[in-house]
Amino acid sequence: MPLRLGVEEEYFVVDPVSREVVPRAAAVVRRAAAALGERASTELVDFVAEAKTPPCDDLGKLDEHIRSMRAAMAAAAAAEGVRLAATGTPVLGEVVPAPISAGPRYAESRATYRGLDDEQSICSCHVHVEMPDRERAVQVSNHLRPWLPTLLALTANSPYWCGRDTGHACWRVMAWARWPVAGPPPYFASAAHYDDVVGTLLGCGALMDTGTIFWDVRPSARLPTVEVRLADVAPTAAEATAFAALVRALVQVSAAAVEAGERAPDPPQEMLRAAYWLAARDGLAGTGMDVRTGRPAAHRELAGELLAHVLPALRDGGGLGTVAGGVRRLLADGTGAERQRGAYRGRGRLTDVVDAAILRDR
Repeated sequence: MPLRLGVEEEYFVVDPVSREVVPRAAAVVRRAAAALGERASTELVDFVAEAKTPPCDDLGKLDEHIRSMRAAMAAAAAAEGVRLAATGTPVLGEVVPAPISAGPRYAESRATYRGLDDEQSICSCHVHVEMPDRERAVQVSNHLRPWLPTLLALTANSPYWCGRDTGHACWRVMAWARWPVAGPPPYFASAAHYDDVVGTLLGCGALMDTGTIFWDVRPSARLPTVEVRLADVAPTAAEATAFAALVRALVQVSAAAVEAGERAPDPPQEMLRAAYWLAARDGLAGTGMDVRTGRPAAHRELAGELLAHVLPALRDGGGLGTVAGGVRRLLADGTGAERQRGAYRGRGRLTDVVDAAILRDR
C-alpha cells in the first residue's frame, strides 16, 4: 500500500509592476482561505504566503491538489492586486530587515532569533510522508541523510537575491545555514536519542520550541510523518509532484532497509556540509561529493544513482513515469536556477525572471 504524502509550498508576494516583494501576504491568505481554509497560511515574513495539500495516497490526486492550490492562491493574490512568485529567494526588492508578520509566535521568534529573522526571506517546499511511529521516522531519516545533497541539487531554484546573482544555484540554503538547528541532521541511534538532543537544545535556548527544529529531514513535530524540507519551492506544479514522488519512494526504500535491520550509512557532518555547499553552489551542473565514499562525483551521476536506488519502490508503489520523466526534464532543461538565469539572459532584465515564476490562476 503506497504511503500517504502531502506537500507544503511557500510563495513570494510581488508587485505586478515593479516585481519587487511586498508585505501583503496576510491579505492574500485571508482571501485564499475561502477556497483552501486552514490550508492557506501566513509565514514569519509578511511577503511569504504558504499553502498545503491534504494527505494523498495517489500521485494523480496529489498533482490535482497542488495545481488547484496554486490556482486558488494565484487568484487570491490577483484579487488583492498582487502576484505570487515561485522562487526560493526574492529576485527583486529591499528585504532587510524583513517585515515580520503579526502574532505572538512571530514576536517570540524575533525576541529569540533577533537578526536571523531579518533575512529569513526564503520560500521552500516540504514533503511529508506518513510513518507508523516516531521511531521509524527517526531511523528512516538516518537512511535519507546521504541523499540529501543530491535532492538539494535537483531542486535548486534560488540563484538571485535582491537584484544580484549570488553565483549559487540555491542561495536559500546559505540563509538556512546560519540557524542553530538547521541543515543536515545528525545521525540518531533512536527516537529516545533524538528526544534527548532536542531536549538539550530546548533547555539551552537554541530552540524556541519543537516547531523551530529546522533540520532538513525530521520527524514532524505535529503530524505522524517524516518531513523532508530542504527543497526550494518548485517552479511548476509538475516538478513539485515529481519531487514529492521521489521523496516518497526514497522513504519507502529506507523504511524497507530499516525493516530488514540494515544500518544506515553515517557520513560525518563536515562531509555533509561540504556536499551541501557544492550542491547549493552548482546544482545539477557541477561536481559534488558522494558522501558515502568521500569521492568527487558529478551531481548528474548522483541523480542517476538516486533514481536507481528508488527504482524498486517506484515500480511497486507507482510514480516511475512521474519521477523518471521529471528527472529527464531537469537533465535536459536544467534546474529552476538554470532556467531563472536563462530568463535573465534573454533581455538582461530581472523582471523577466519574476514574470517567468509567477503562479497562474488556471
